[in-house]
Amino acid sequence: MADAADTLDRTGARTDEAAGTITGARERIDALDDRIIGLVQERMAVSAVIQEARLSSGGRRVNLSREMEILGHYREALGKPGTSLAMTLLELCRGRV
Repeated sequence: MADAADTLDRTGARTDEAAGTITGARERIDALDDRIIGLVQERMAVSAVIQEARLSSGGRRVNLSREMEILGHYREALGKPGTSLAMTLLELCRGRV
């Protein structure tokens, strides 16, 4: 019975059924988070290629008009919090400025 009580405590659920649902959904979220992290790392690598090409051609590291497009895209897709998410991604992908 201690295992069931521990599961209920960890999930905040009040029934075994709800605890099972929450545990399964959390496992899916953890898997999604791993995929998202992998995609962000891939985005960072692609961004580094773009920055290197831009810098080696005499350009700037950051293209502000492109960043505005990205911010707008995330805002349209996800609402106001999308802008914050996009800003975080842009910051991660800029590398050391």
